Amino acid sequence: MDIYQLLSGHLGYFLLIFTRVSGIFTTAPIFGSRNLPVYVKAGLSLIIAYILMPIVYSPSAAIPDQLLRYVFVVASEFLLGLILGWVCSLIFSAVQMAGQLLDMQIGFGIVNVIDPQFGQQVPLVGNFKYILALLIFLVTNGHHVFLSALFNSFKYVPVTGVIFHASLSELIVDMVFIIFITALKISLPVLVAILLTDVALGILAKTMPQMNIFVVGVPGKIFVGLFILALALPFYIAFLGVGFNAMYKDIYRILGNFQ
Repeated sequence: MDIYQLLSGHLGYFLLIFTRVSGIFTTAPIFGSRNLPVYVKAGLSLIIAYILMPIVYSPSAAIPDQLLRYVFVVASEFLLGLILGWVCSLIFSAVQMAGQLLDMQIGFGIVNVIDPQFGQQVPLVGNFKYILALLIFLVTNGHHVFLSALFNSFKYVPVTGVIFHASLSELIVDMVFIIFITALKISLPVLVAILLTDVALGILAKTMPQMNIFVVGVPGKIFVGLFILALALPFYIAFLGVGFNAMYKDIYRILGNFQ
């Protein structure tokens, strides 16, 4: 069947596909960046929806013929896309949270930089870890896996087949809890090193009261923190691989919840 005839005869179905893709591109990493103009996002969503239309089209799908029901289906498709994109961004949120913990402990708490992707101030170390995570995500073809999950979402949850179950809230709370655990795991080596440094400075303050611990401690904690951060960098990259694999599994866990 010609794609033009398919679109002209089933425009409502095409708009539902476009809505889900637009929702995913709103919150997904890289694709949902503020650096990308809205017109680029809309055009990319339109192109992908145009490609997916003949692949995922199902003649048995019942498109509502009433406006209010159709609007409800559109909102459901868009919300599903938002949830899928949000799941993809969880690991990056954990990275930024870990960076903020490290900045506070190292002494960079008041040093923030403007992140154009989010349009807000972000911690220095957190921004470095976030950019590195994005690079690893692209190098490991994570965006390809993400696009593959986008295509598979129409197999798991057909168009007009979005059903929200009560267990979805428990699954989302569990994923949010994992963000804090992941952030703590990422920052744990530096946090332990800073804690030992504080203990050592406390012992020096007791044994040598004439020493100005504040003058010695601030640059010392910065040096120790950056040194341990550099040593833990290979383990951080390996941990990102594990985190990305968990992210892909979470996408399909979410999709399985809608069945």
